[in-house]
Amino acid sequence: MSNPVHRRNAQSRAVLSLLLFAMIGTACTSQPHLSDSNVADGAAKVEAWVTTSDHRLALQPVEVHPDSVDAPAEIEVDTSKRYQRMLGFGASITDSSAWLIQHKMTPDQRGALLQELFGRSGNGIGLDFARLTIGASDFSRHHYSLDDPPNGEADPQLLHFSIDPNLPDVVPVTRQALAVNPQLRVMASPWSAPGWMKDSGSMIKGTLRPEYYDAFARYLLKYVDAYAAEGIPIFALTVQNEPDFEPADYPGMRLNAPARARLIGDHLGPLIAARGDGPLIFDWDHNWDKPQEPKAVLSDPIAGPYVAAVAWHCYGGDPAAQSAVHEAFPDKDAYMTECSDGTWEPVRSGGLPLQTQQLIVQATRDWARGVLFWNLALDERGGPHAGGCDTCIGVVTIDAATGRVSRNNGYYALAHASRFVRRDAYRVASNATGDGLDNVAFQNTDDGSVVLIVTNKNEKERSFSVRQQARRFGYTLPAKSVATFRWSGSTIKP
Repeated sequence: MSNPVHRRNAQSRAVLSLLLFAMIGTACTSQPHLSDSNVADGAAKVEAWVTTSDHRLALQPVEVHPDSVDAPAEIEVDTSKRYQRMLGFGASITDSSAWLIQHKMTPDQRGALLQELFGRSGNGIGLDFARLTIGASDFSRHHYSLDDPPNGEADPQLLHFSIDPNLPDVVPVTRQALAVNPQLRVMASPWSAPGWMKDSGSMIKGTLRPEYYDAFARYLLKYVDAYAAEGIPIFALTVQNEPDFEPADYPGMRLNAPARARLIGDHLGPLIAARGDGPLIFDWDHNWDKPQEPKAVLSDPIAGPYVAAVAWHCYGGDPAAQSAVHEAFPDKDAYMTECSDGTWEPVRSGGLPLQTQQLIVQATRDWARGVLFWNLALDERGGPHAGGCDTCIGVVTIDAATGRVSRNNGYYALAHASRFVRRDAYRVASNATGDGLDNVAFQNTDDGSVVLIVTNKNEKERSFSVRQQARRFGYTLPAKSVATFRWSGSTIKP
């Protein structure tokens, strides 16, 4: 994604000329800085990273001047107004993702990819949030639960519980990711209870039978403990992925708000409270279009106090639903826990700026503390998978024959946030400008740096100015592109 600099000044101001064209993995390895001789008196440097529709990224230093800049749209950043603190950005290490990374890459390829995805030094983009599936999802090579007794017999004592299906791939890949980034936070979600717990007798369709609520709660916590024993702490659980949907060809389970309230309030919540060490419970884990579902659970006097946050998906509705629930329950956090890149409309034609605008900009403006894309990695055919989505695309694509990696829209959208917005950063105030430009601003607590992400969904370039107190600069953002700006700020206390 190439980026011509502010066109009116491009020839006269050499410091704004293009310094580097490279893929983000290369560009972020070398970050040139302006020397003192290139910066005007009284000016402060802003670094800009821009990705355009050809997945090219340019690293450009930009001068910041205290005088006004002539541009039609002004973004004003106010770091005195703080909102949620950020946990991070990332994707799901699905069975398919882990299998490809562990078994279709050489050790050197695997190490380089995990360093790039989860590391911050060199070319790392610093992903620090991940999601695992408890048992199979559609992005598994076959359907299974973690308690499958012989002949499908009931096992309420969970004597057959085992995470053995995850030991060849999910566990080692997640452990390697944690070795690269020890601050990585991992959550987990089931796609279905074991078939013997359901009225369908199968992992396909059906709902959880009330007599097995307690067994399912213990099943979830046995998963947490088994993963902890493998060196993978699970900080949060949802009780069901997409509980308002019963897929026809892969594991799923309908679990409406009254059922989730009873499961959480009478079983899982008290068990976790007795443990005293978590994990957190996130409710819903489904689309923006039914905010009444998490509201009903949060309103339940028994279940509500056990729920720490609402998890959201992007496949229906609008991110504004997150704000509506936050306004009703301001003590509950919000997380965007699933959204997939794919070959469907409007994702295909909207591409990178659409995904960044909706999932990075708007989801965080609507209170999300963390953002997760769906599959971290898929192969060149969008798999492997057992049912479900055959048009999904991973954050990266791994060629199953060669192990070669290509980076997709989700990679760049995440990188524009994850490389620059650190754990515990505050989202801070910034105004909306319209005209197809969208933005969100953050301030890091470690060094006080300010980060501004701007998307341009237009078919034409757009000029704008940015102001933060006395700092002001102008920029022209190419059509269908994303920019991250970073500049120094006052160190703040977390």
